Amino acid sequence: MDSGLYNRDILRLASSLVAGERLENPDGVAESRSPVCGSRIHAEIAMAGDGTIAAVALRANACALGQASAAIVRAHAAGLDLQSIAEIRDAVEQALKQSAEMPTKWPELASLAPARDYPSRHAAILLPYDALLAAAAQMKLAS
Repeated sequence: MDSGLYNRDILRLASSLVAGERLENPDGVAESRSPVCGSRIHAEIAMAGDGTIAAVALRANACALGQASAAIVRAHAAGLDLQSIAEIRDAVEQALKQSAEMPTKWPELASLAPARDYPSRHAAILLPYDALLAAAAQMKLAS
């Protein structure tokens, strides 16, 4: 294990993700899988009447980076609209691929910055966003 990549902050975030978390009546459900590493994130989403996210449940079968990223998304997604989630996802991807700064809107994202040097880990970090957005898209299809 690379101690710079899997540092104390990453492991703390990863362990904070609630195992088996579910929403009682989700509006959308989806699972996303990374073909690169095999990580999977199961997302459930409930939307508020104003188009913002009311609640999120994320279950991860992923490395510590994927779990940490899921914990960050889980902690901050409620109250945001889907466009904001998509924008943060794109900013994280840019930060990883182009060595840009991580978005400062969610301070914990800075702990993922060491993964820039590990392209095979980028998909696991982006997976919670992809699963959440897929759950929202599934919700729209079911309407």
